[in-house]
Amino acid sequence: MADTVPGYETGTWWGLGAPKATSADIIDKFNRENNAGLAESKIKARFAELGAAPMNMTPAAFGAFLAAETEKWAKAVIFSGASVD
Repeated sequence: MADTVPGYETGTWWGLGAPKATSADIIDKFNRENNAGLAESKIKARFAELGAAPMNMTPAAFGAFLAAETEKWAKAVIFSGASVD
């Protein structure tokens, strides 16, 4: 696709979220535990088998990632002329 549309890139990702009112202490603990799980050798091996690459992030980094993805795909949707019926 990038040969036809220079700069084009896409991928699939998954993330974990919590309600907006969740305390920072709980979010931080959740993040630490999640990242610790992703660092376990069996989990890392399974992700590799599936062709996935975990992206351990801080809550702030994930928020910035979500904002960037939203901005990127908003441009694509607007350019496409897609609308909700």
